[in-house]
Amino acid sequence: MTPTFADALTSAHRPVIMEVKRQDADGNDLLAGGTVAETVARYERAGAPCISVVTGHWFGGTEDLLAEVAALTELPLLRKDFVTSRSQLVRTRELGASAVLLTAKLLPAGVLARLAGHALELGLTPFVEIADEAEAVMVAPGPDCVVAVNNKDITTRERSPGDLGRSTDLLPAVLATGTRCAVSAGGITDPGRAARLLDAGYAGLLIGTGLLGAPSLTRWCAELDAARA
Repeated sequence: MTPTFADALTSAHRPVIMEVKRQDADGNDLLAGGTVAETVARYERAGAPCISVVTGHWFGGTEDLLAEVAALTELPLLRKDFVTSRSQLVRTRELGASAVLLTAKLLPAGVLARLAGHALELGLTPFVEIADEAEAVMVAPGPDCVVAVNNKDITTRERSPGDLGRSTDLLPAVLATGTRCAVSAGGITDPGRAARLLDAGYAGLLIGTGLLGAPSLTRWCAELDAARA
């Protein structure tokens, strides 16, 4: 049986959610002329426990991209998009995802709680994204949600390099939600910095552009392993 998204991540030797994203916010091609199938195969060879798929139009994403990735792999998939309704949750499940992004900055606390509950009813892991302590307080306590700190600013379409200090500062607030799966997401490019986030107490990392732009994914992963050792 395929493990849940959170189980796959927390039991992984290298707990890195590797992301499929067609382009950055400025429209630059992140697949470097390669195919989605090649990217997924490279992630599988690297031992990715989970894959994130960006379906948001800011980054050239579509629902078809999620369906394509789901047909290529058995790994648990996260759908990254601005999901605000139960119908989108149902569609996310139909497309083959096992986790769904819920962005606290966009959702009132009551709506966030309801959508997280609906997601769990559908068999989806809520992947709740926060950017400050006030948003962390909005997260319903308990172990079933992944709680992720976004190191970038969605109000600028994540065009900034990212502030990894945000993850360091917010880790106590994230853990206070009761999650068993705290994640640092966005702006992570250096394997040494990635290792320090894991050593600090994060259960996982979500990395997209940092891996898609790495000259060698194998070397990047080896450097992460060496830094952790």
